[in-house]
Amino acid sequence: MESSNTDMPWLDRDNNKPFVEIRGLTKKFGDVTAVDNVDLEIYRGELFCLLGGSGCGKSTLLRMLAGFEFPESGSIIIEGTDMSSVPAYERPTNMMFQSYALFPHMSVEKNIAFGLQQDGMNKSEIADRVHEILKLVELQDFKKRKPQQLSGGQRQRVALARSLVKEPKLLLLDEPLAALDKKLRKQTQFELANIQEQVGVTFIVVTHDQEEAMTLSTRMAVMDAGRFKQIGTPTEIYEFPESRMVADFIGSANFIEGRVKEDGADHVLVETDMGEVYIDHGHAVVSGSKIWVAIRPEKISISKTPPAKAGPNQIQGIVDDIGYLGDTSIYKVLLENGQIVDVTSPNHIRPISRKHAITWEDKVYLNWAPSSAMLLNS
Repeated sequence: MESSNTDMPWLDRDNNKPFVEIRGLTKKFGDVTAVDNVDLEIYRGELFCLLGGSGCGKSTLLRMLAGFEFPESGSIIIEGTDMSSVPAYERPTNMMFQSYALFPHMSVEKNIAFGLQQDGMNKSEIADRVHEILKLVELQDFKKRKPQQLSGGQRQRVALARSLVKEPKLLLLDEPLAALDKKLRKQTQFELANIQEQVGVTFIVVTHDQEEAMTLSTRMAVMDAGRFKQIGTPTEIYEFPESRMVADFIGSANFIEGRVKEDGADHVLVETDMGEVYIDHGHAVVSGSKIWVAIRPEKISISKTPPAKAGPNQIQGIVDDIGYLGDTSIYKVLLENGQIVDVTSPNHIRPISRKHAITWEDKVYLNWAPSSAMLLNS
């Protein structure tokens, strides 16, 4: 649910103040630094994802935002107020846990109403709020059921409703879709994004699932070893990674080592042991320097027919393995230098016969557009 060009407050900081500001935040557990001096700004109404592998520090950061952990140093500012030492129950936040933590002996509507009852809200207002939130998550017909009588996706929506019914200014979600199967998780990603857009509450989601982060977020931060490696929109992170780590973590990429042969204002030419790579945009590199070229598998064209004329961005090899996924096929192409290049190709049409299909041991020719390769200095 990446933002439109007219809805990117982080690009107009003169007229937009961050809703959440994290400054120099550090958290240690003994000798281990879980979160290492990070800075982050999140704007009102964003659906922001913290993405990274296990142990990268993303859940610890979320727990500090919630007030369940306190930092060694740094500050957490929410809507202009420093919350760094404020207990969880005094923060304008709510948290949806990975386990959902629903009360098994309570019905759906009682689970949702529980927090409001604890706050001492009057019964009529509780009933109105619960009714509205049930409509939002489309569970009106399930309000009398117990959690064990619901599907995984329905339990997820109950947990979300219970988190939203208290009208927090900031909702923190820890791996909210991890318990769902793959097909349901894909469907629920769009449901969650649509609900967030309707209520307008700022969401911060922790996930290790790159596809989930790409689908949900307005922006995301890729974390590794307690630090942010890159912050940006899904398009920026995927198409313009700033390091090999980010390029490799988000999606798949083929990495080719080479040296800069030409460094022009509008292009870069890289010499590699499998031929020249021409990139039609300038980059801050130095002629003769070592560099990595990354190319996404779906950006590479594969054919059994050789190109009409030789040139850069062309290599050839033998099909070493094939993964058939129905809508796409993944080809592992073995090059003369021993490197394997992954190519992803959509299966637009069924092959007329095996003669027309690319199969094992076929000699194939690969090429890609000058704009497709990415240069990585680190």
